Amino acid sequence: MTIRIMKGLIMACLLTMLQAEKAQAFDNKGAVDNPQQTESVSAQDFYFDEMTYSVDQTVFKLFAPGNAKRVVVRIYKDGVGGKALKTIKMQLAGNDLWRATVKGDLAGKFYTFDMGHGETPGVFARAVGVNGKRGAILKDGQPAKEWDKMRPVVKNPADLVVYEMHHRDFSIARKDAKYPGKFLALTEPWAISHLKELGVNAIHILPSYDYGSVDETRLDQPQYNWGYDPVNYNVPEGSYSTNPYDPACRISEFKQMVEALHKAGICVILDVVYNHTYDIEHSNFQRTYPDYFYRKTGEAKGKKVQYSNGSGCGNETASEQPMMRRFMVESVKYWANEYHIDGFRFDLMGVHDIETMNEIRKALDEIDPTIFIYGEGWSAGACALPNERLGMKANMSQMPGIAAFSDDIRDALRGPFSDDTKPGWLGGSYLNKETVSLKAGIAGMIAHPQIDYSKVNYSKKPYAVEPTQMMSYVSCHDDMCLVDRLKASIPGITDDELIRLDLLAQTAVFTSQGVPFMLAGEELLRTKKGVHNSFESPDSINQLDWQNKERFPQVFSYYKGLIALRQQHPALRLGNADLVRKHLEFIDAPQGVVAYRLKNFAGRDDWRDIIVVLNSTRKEQTVQVPFGHYTVVCANGVISLQKGLGTVVGIAAKVAPQSALILHN
Repeated sequence: MTIRIMKGLIMACLLTMLQAEKAQAFDNKGAVDNPQQTESVSAQDFYFDEMTYSVDQTVFKLFAPGNAKRVVVRIYKDGVGGKALKTIKMQLAGNDLWRATVKGDLAGKFYTFDMGHGETPGVFARAVGVNGKRGAILKDGQPAKEWDKMRPVVKNPADLVVYEMHHRDFSIARKDAKYPGKFLALTEPWAISHLKELGVNAIHILPSYDYGSVDETRLDQPQYNWGYDPVNYNVPEGSYSTNPYDPACRISEFKQMVEALHKAGICVILDVVYNHTYDIEHSNFQRTYPDYFYRKTGEAKGKKVQYSNGSGCGNETASEQPMMRRFMVESVKYWANEYHIDGFRFDLMGVHDIETMNEIRKALDEIDPTIFIYGEGWSAGACALPNERLGMKANMSQMPGIAAFSDDIRDALRGPFSDDTKPGWLGGSYLNKETVSLKAGIAGMIAHPQIDYSKVNYSKKPYAVEPTQMMSYVSCHDDMCLVDRLKASIPGITDDELIRLDLLAQTAVFTSQGVPFMLAGEELLRTKKGVHNSFESPDSINQLDWQNKERFPQVFSYYKGLIALRQQHPALRLGNADLVRKHLEFIDAPQGVVAYRLKNFAGRDDWRDIIVVLNSTRKEQTVQVPFGHYTVVCANGVISLQKGLGTVVGIAAKVAPQSALILHN
């Protein structure tokens, strides 16, 4: 801590003490202020109860600079428009804690805080009006009927099969959807039926909190965004509700969605974006406590403040600041407790400091240790903190119980993120790094005696202590979907080759020891017409084509079979590094082929040995396997777990071009 910062803190404390001594009650149209003793009140204690309602009175509290000249709370009749019914001056009640109490029943009213930088609902509003400009005062705090609080049982993260979806993408083009593009679409029979038939047991929903890029007052006009532009972190997004003007509606419908999925045995994972805000000037953080919540790279005298931009969005939040850290911890706790969320995906986790991520893991463990945490183990630019302190992929050993996406296996399979035209192993690039990176991903990015990490794409040492710290995937929302990437990187690819390589890629993902992750619609041979970054593309680009389920039944059938194979056989999801090293053995194979064996009833599997052979070449290949009498359950783009597809006796297994072969004895 610099001397300049120390002096600033001392001055702020002195000002706080002086103002607390001078604080007096203020009465304005029924408003009464009740300041507490400064020495007994801490912003840490009250900051996350910014509005506490009762029939007799509503208490407002705000974390804002103690030396602010004037802090007020305004009461409004509606969530937008109109003049304030009351303006109440808040009084300093502790270190950077402002407080006001308004007598009477304010249920159904709206409020804002203002400390001189523009009106804001505060940073921890739990209900808001349209477009999130004003906080809402609800009579029962949060509206909800009694609902099932039981979470789906997931004993180990390795048992998860994660399906990433955007609400609008999933349902907007579904002809029988009653609520296309809404939370309630995921309560409808067709949606539940599809997800259960596919076999996924965890839905990763793209940002579903209140975000800024969709105008909730113009939902009759075409608008689209993924939602990575946070406004109110602790309120469901209004455009996904049937009535964004009703603060209770979005809350109730989000809960109905979670309940319906839980009853179907499907976990709900929330995509959270604490690393940046929509902008700085208009953010709730900046309007309550300027510059506290953001990292800066410099503040030269006479020059404008320079904000760090590790998020690539113009700002990065300062997770190491005590109150920002506390905000993140309390926010995930709130979603877990109030909405029964089963997991959190952290956008640009590499922007957050390691200590904060571990505090979040600890807090969620106290609620339910099966709540899953994973994120992007990188940033989008240089951060103001050194990489050694950040939640980077390379630092995963310091964050037990947290997973990171593996760009190693992703790019090994389909080619580098930086160039859509370059192929990976699927497209015939058989450099040693692609093959070794694929093997590292299959093992879960743990230390394994047969993997030389000096030859891996990006991770020059194992980043996972346990295989459940690796998210295995080949495509997600912010990249070309798999079909489009194959087309872009393999000139002249035929439709037959496209399907074969698509299925082969997902075989590598779903038979890996990490946690498998897929983009919604891949099971329907999804295309976004070649668009790489479709964050604001229209529905015509992003929507799922449900007719493909009938056009390409073999694709859906294969995905369904892959997921069933993984779920039925614990050898494919051992969830423990020592067991992986003991039972997973790579087999010598020709160039362009990766083969391995899960041996000796791995994970107490019913099958003694499972052999997986992945062939990306355009020729039939032969792999030498231990002598045995094997049953074929996957071959040439077909999976049959019950009856099998034939037998192999001896030491030679033949695998068809651009396909996988899976045998067991």
